[in-house]
Amino acid sequence: MKLTSGHLTFCTNIYAGENWMAHFAVLKDSFPILKAQLSPEEPMGIGLRLSNLASIELLEENHLETFKQWLEQEGGYVFTMNGFPYGGFHNTRVKDQVHAPDWTTRDRVEYTLRLAEILSQLIPEGMDGGISTSPLSYKPWFKDALGREKATVTASTHILEVAGGLGKIFKKTDKIIHLDIEPEPDGFLESGPEFINWFENELLPIGKRYFSDRSGLSANEAENLIKMHIRLCYDVCHFAIGYEPHIAIINELQEKGIQIGKIQISAALKAKLPVSVLERTAVLAQLGRFDEPTYLHQVIARKNDGSLLRYPDLADALAGGENPEVEEWRAHFHVPIFVEDMGLVQSTQSDITEVLNLQKNNPFTAHLEVETYTWEVLPTALKAPLNDSIIRELAWVKNLLEK
Repeated sequence: MKLTSGHLTFCTNIYAGENWMAHFAVLKDSFPILKAQLSPEEPMGIGLRLSNLASIELLEENHLETFKQWLEQEGGYVFTMNGFPYGGFHNTRVKDQVHAPDWTTRDRVEYTLRLAEILSQLIPEGMDGGISTSPLSYKPWFKDALGREKATVTASTHILEVAGGLGKIFKKTDKIIHLDIEPEPDGFLESGPEFINWFENELLPIGKRYFSDRSGLSANEAENLIKMHIRLCYDVCHFAIGYEPHIAIINELQEKGIQIGKIQISAALKAKLPVSVLERTAVLAQLGRFDEPTYLHQVIARKNDGSLLRYPDLADALAGGENPEVEEWRAHFHVPIFVEDMGLVQSTQSDITEVLNLQKNNPFTAHLEVETYTWEVLPTALKAPLNDSIIRELAWVKNLLEK
């Protein structure tokens, strides 16, 4: 839905259904209910998540035309897509395979270009479109610096290939589509500083040579093309996990002319770890309820001296939970954004408030997407009917942005 500070939607990775017809069936059942509650008089946006299989199927026969007709009939529109999870994302063990295939592979390139082709046919006139994607690859897969460096060059070159494809779409249709890189813990790009360093010291230098050799572009023309089509996906949960200073990062991006393509509005799990052994044990027991086998739940712990400890998953952190030097955990578990206090554990809701207040006062993107995909694996006390949960989350954001 269109607000004064941007277009607000939710990501359909909340829904199970990895083939197109299953995913479309859930949308047809759910979206009219959501729209009637949230945007009865005005069109309402959809943040579309398509698996690789669904993206292939949507371009077969007349499925895309049927979807476009349904959107027009229901008052829906698509302006952003989630191209991070390639394969199955529900009812299966995902964990680190959410990064596979990574940006070193042709499969990732072809999948992303296919999403861009679909999105180019769905974006309303006068709007830009965005596709969020993985942070190049997953660090633990590469055991040495040389292997990681080679993978970064390959991944960056593949991303530039996609930027070139998006440039061709722009020339043909006058529609801007951007690829929004989404840093997350243990990704090749974990943080704002890592993303900025990669963009300035890897992507732009490689890109200037790439587009000079292939298209004869000048250095300035190549930089302009890259900055138009490659942007940052600001996932608030991921940045909050790393205790990152939102104002400083957003200001630095703006100063350097690097655009934010989308804010993914999401909350991480947070907990203070008391000194008292008895109290700490109770908090760890509460955190243990979030240790489930489907998704990665990386933990970044802050020690008393301000330094950070990183754990690849919640189970690893729980095994070291008695460390007396640690005072706080933040875990990659997308919890409902409208809940801050959950008893002995909390959420990083205040980070969302900070980022959205910045957006409200000085908009730096037009794309706002709520992304809580963990409803199936939440502890029972936090579960609610799916449509009710989506409505409550979007209404919470809308109220924050418009009050």
